Amino acid sequence: MINEIKKSAQERMDKSVEALKNNLSKVRTGRAHPSLLSGINVEYYGAPTPLNQVANVVAEDARTLAITVFDKELTQKVEKAIMQSDLGLNPMSAGTIIRVPLPPLTEERRKDLVKIVRGEAEGGRVAIRNIRRDSNSELKSLLKDKEISEDEDRKAQDEIQKITDAAIKKVDEALASKEKELMEV
Repeated sequence: MINEIKKSAQERMDKSVEALKNNLSKVRTGRAHPSLLSGINVEYYGAPTPLNQVANVVAEDARTLAITVFDKELTQKVEKAIMQSDLGLNPMSAGTIIRVPLPPLTEERRKDLVKIVRGEAEGGRVAIRNIRRDSNSELKSLLKDKEISEDEDRKAQDEIQKITDAAIKKVDEALASKEKELMEV
């Protein structure tokens, strides 16, 4: 029973860390990366479709993304979807290839992005702490129902705290690497 609670906590915390890393990858740095456009949907036969399902997105160089649209009629819609996204990008069409130059980040914008990233990381830490709280309350209910002893409860809570500390350390590492990436000129 205790092992199930610990395993569940570990899995949920790992998912929280992965979700945070996924969110951080969407924050734009000065470098071109295909995942930058992963959140964009294009209207395709009446249904919103992820950009990577209707086009091939590659980093042409450090500051340019190249998008090759599979269906030529979609080129305008892809351009429009990129312009309407909140990324502040300006695509240029050249036949079937759309090039998206990434403007360099200003110092002020970099600091704003660092604040956003720190907020995301704090959200990740809160989610992990909530998982810890849920696991500890499950242990308390087992103790109350006399299914485990006080020693087992204390030991399990210590182990859950270790799992929590490890997950928060991963969050801090992801935050530090993203901040470093953002502040690079």
